[in-house]
Amino acid sequence: MRILNHEIPSAVGQTVTVAGWVHRRRRLAAVSFLILRDRSGLAQIVVKGSQAQLDELGEETVVQVTGTVAANPQAPGGAEIVDPVIEPLTEPAATPPIELWRPTVGAGLPVVLDNAPVALRHPVVRAGWEIAAAALHGFRSALDGQGFTEIQTPKIVGTATESGANVFALDYFGGPAYLAQSPQFYKQQMVGVFERVFEVGPVFRAEPHDTVRHLAEYVSLDAEFGFITDHRDVLAVLRTAIDGMLSAVGSRASSALERLGIELPEIPVDVPVVHFSEALKIAGANPDEPDLAPADERAVGEWALHEHGSAFVAVEGYPMVKRPFYTHPQPSDPRWSNSFDLLFRGMELVTGGQRLHRYSDYVAALAARGESADAPAYSSYLQAFKHGMPPHGGFAIGLERFVARLTGAENVREVTLFPRDLHRLAP
Repeated sequence: MRILNHEIPSAVGQTVTVAGWVHRRRRLAAVSFLILRDRSGLAQIVVKGSQAQLDELGEETVVQVTGTVAANPQAPGGAEIVDPVIEPLTEPAATPPIELWRPTVGAGLPVVLDNAPVALRHPVVRAGWEIAAAALHGFRSALDGQGFTEIQTPKIVGTATESGANVFALDYFGGPAYLAQSPQFYKQQMVGVFERVFEVGPVFRAEPHDTVRHLAEYVSLDAEFGFITDHRDVLAVLRTAIDGMLSAVGSRASSALERLGIELPEIPVDVPVVHFSEALKIAGANPDEPDLAPADERAVGEWALHEHGSAFVAVEGYPMVKRPFYTHPQPSDPRWSNSFDLLFRGMELVTGGQRLHRYSDYVAALAARGESADAPAYSSYLQAFKHGMPPHGGFAIGLERFVARLTGAENVREVTLFPRDLHRLAP
């Protein structure tokens, strides 16, 4: 029966079978070493005598090895396999486009992305998704613990009204349809069913951005829940979710963190909060600006780190003119919204807030935009509000951006398995 490489040190003196990819071959005068890679790490196989078979096994050839485990402090984990019987499971592999055995990635990002199916085998490249997978586990676990129900909503929709972002249009049996920009409308409706819901799924934005922080398709971690007082309740649940994500990364992806040389930050129990108008002052921006520019976000992030020792800071009260129509205004001053952005290391990571929940408020909000609540774009969405919805709110986290900020990646594509952007549709 096959064991994994990380189990080898616990099997000293035993005959074992391992399997994986030929990571590297090292030849000395009287002995050679085959470094085998599987999902758990590396193992050292000692090959004595004839090296003819080893010469035939190109790096990345898949093999099965049976041999005896011997202690060796110099080997990975302090043990190695000796007297091996090596059985190729494929024909000899072609030379990989990048040298996967090197401890660092020597190729540039375009080469890595063009050859992603193989480049992702590099332990450093794959570390980004190991962290992402752990974060997903932590997100789900944290919200499960808060009584949330996981949902899945359609990604093909009939209207394009959620935001001002461009949409991907498609032919749906002869009629127009679009790839969903967000599960926003559906997750709000499901608050009327389950009270607390979350979703993990792709969203699509056809915005013509060619920057290091934008993707045309990304994984969105959405949550929506009812019976709140205001957006601060949303921020509290968001803090719990991110804390769960960070904890899971620490416990489930520790080896990936080690490979990347990353020390996990902590999210404070009380996340620093600053009003949008004050954030403009901190950044030295024009007080009439309706949004924070990237440079403003960096300035506010530096302020939070200096004043509060926090890599996280929430900016609340964005102007209503910059928020979607379903956003709840600040009761004391309707120019501002009961919404927030959570900045992580000086970049917007999460948008969240309180939503309108009264049907009459939606009618008024749409009328102010010159639109009707009876229009096909809104009629099915607003059914839930006609029949009673509690005060509610929610948030959305971009998974790839979270991992990029956590790892210090300069480009979000570095931590995306198969990125889709303005120029890339393959592999």
